[in-house]
Amino acid sequence: MTTNTAKFTLRVNEELLKKFRFVADYNARSANRELEILIKKHVAQFEKANGEIKMDEI
Repeated sequence: MTTNTAKFTLRVNEELLKKFRFVADYNARSANRELEILIKKHVAQFEKANGEIKMDEI
């Protein structure tokens, strides 16, 4: 099966990662899914303030 999912490595303090995983678990999500949702919200806020990011401009 072919996927369109990109991989991303994140370096973060161990304590912060443990807390993040706790929050993700509290929300019944994996840490990966929790991060994906936060990224989408951040991009949406950016686009609301600055206009849509055009993929052909990246």
